[in-house]
Amino acid sequence: MKEIRIADFTISDNSPCFIIAELSANHNGSLQRALDTIRQAKLAGADAIKLQTYTADTITLDVRSDDFKVKQGTIWDGKYLYDLYKEAYTPWEWHSELFATAKKEGLICFSSPFDKTAVDFLETLNTPAYKIASFEITDIPLIEYVASKAKPVIISTGISEEADIQLALDACHRMGNHQIILLKCTSSYPAPLEEANLIMVKDLSTKYNVFTGLSDHTMGSTAPVVARVFGAKVLEKHFTMDRAEGGPDSSFSMNPDEFSSMVKAVRDAEMAIGKVNYKLTEGQLKGKQFSRSLYAVADINIGDEINEQNVRSVRPGYGMHPKYYKEVLGKKSSKQYRKGDRFSG
Repeated sequence: MKEIRIADFTISDNSPCFIIAELSANHNGSLQRALDTIRQAKLAGADAIKLQTYTADTITLDVRSDDFKVKQGTIWDGKYLYDLYKEAYTPWEWHSELFATAKKEGLICFSSPFDKTAVDFLETLNTPAYKIASFEITDIPLIEYVASKAKPVIISTGISEEADIQLALDACHRMGNHQIILLKCTSSYPAPLEEANLIMVKDLSTKYNVFTGLSDHTMGSTAPVVARVFGAKVLEKHFTMDRAEGGPDSSFSMNPDEFSSMVKAVRDAEMAIGKVNYKLTEGQLKGKQFSRSLYAVADINIGDEINEQNVRSVRPGYGMHPKYYKEVLGKKSSKQYRKGDRFSG
C-alpha cells in the first residue's frame, strides 16, 4: 500500500495512528462550544477534528410518515429524521471559523459531506480529506463525486456487507482515486464491546489491500487500543466537553480526560479480539434502514419524466438502491408518486 497524505500527516505502513476527534452534534448549537471543543481535542492528543456537513434538507425530507420516524432501537427512537438532523447539524456559516481555529491549534480539520452541495462547499474550504459516513456507503453517486476531488476518502463500513464495500471501492476507482481508508464500525449508539469484532480491522486490510482503522462507538478505550494492535492506521472517537451537558451524540462520546487516556494507551493493550464476520447482526440490519435510497421529492404522474428535481437519494433506505439513480433518470414514470413515496422504478 502506498502512503496517503492528509494535510501534513502521512499515513504509511510505519506511521503512527491518525487519531480523529469527531465533533458531530456535540456543539449543542453553540459556536463557542464548538470552538472550545476543538481546543480541548488538541490538548487531549487528537491529530484531527472532524465535522459533519449537512442540513436537514440535504440529508432527508420533511415528511411525517412512518418511513421517516426513527424506530430501530436507537437512542433517537420516536424522532422524525428531519427533526433529528435539524437539531444536530453544524451550521455551514460556522465552518470557516472552525477550520481556521483547528489550523491555529495545529489540528487537521475535515468533514463528512452528505450530498454534492456539501462537497462543493467543503472544496471552498480546501478540506484535505473526506469521510463517508456508515449510512452513506450505499450512496454511490455521492461517493463518486467525493472521489472525483482526488483527495483521501475515509469510508466507514458500519452497515456494510461485502457487496456494499466493493461497490464503494469501485466507485472510487472509477474516478481514479485509490487513496482509500476503510474503517471498521459498529453502527449502534453506544455499541456493545462484544460486537466490536476488531479482528476485522486486519481482515479488511488484507482483503482489499487498503489502510484500515476504527470508527468507534463503544464506551472506553479498549476497542481503539485493540484495533491499533490489529493494524488500525486511523482511529475516530466522538468527542465532547462534558457528557452531562447532553446532546444527540453525547451519550457515546469521550470527554477530554477519557480521550487523553485513550491516546496514551492506544499502543499498549492487546485485548478484545473479535472474529472475522461480514454478516450483519440483527441490530446492524435494522440500522441499514438509515442508509440512502431513492424517494420521490415531488409529485410524479404516470408518464412524467424522471429527473433530478423529482427523485433523489435520501435517508431512509426503504426505497430503490441509489446505484440505479443514473439508470432511471430520463425515463418515463410508469407509476404515480407523491412526495415522500418510496421510489421503485
